[in-house]
Amino acid sequence: MNRIDISYGGQWYSIGNRSVEEVHQEIQEGMAAGQHWLAVNDGEGSPRPAYLFLTPGVPIAVIPVPEPQDPPADSQAPAFDDPDTDGMPPAWRGPRIHPDRQRR
Repeated sequence: MNRIDISYGGQWYSIGNRSVEEVHQEIQEGMAAGQHWLAVNDGEGSPRPAYLFLTPGVPIAVIPVPEPQDPPADSQAPAFDDPDTDGMPPAWRGPRIHPDRQRR
């Protein structure tokens, strides 16, 4: 993982060169202490350091940004079927939120 996007207070920030697990661990330890300043980058291009004040009840989203990959190998199915569907959206074949529910 090269970059992690952070959504906080309606704004977007990023964290570079850290794993999602490290960031989650830092947030959890900070919340256990009751509050925490999370170091992030603000801006595009040349990032500026910024610090987000985390307290219980403050919404924050941690979004890993995947690194570019080669096209899927034959053993890896793409998330979407790609047949021509005459204007209909492709059928989703990716992970399911509720795997026990039947598809419609």
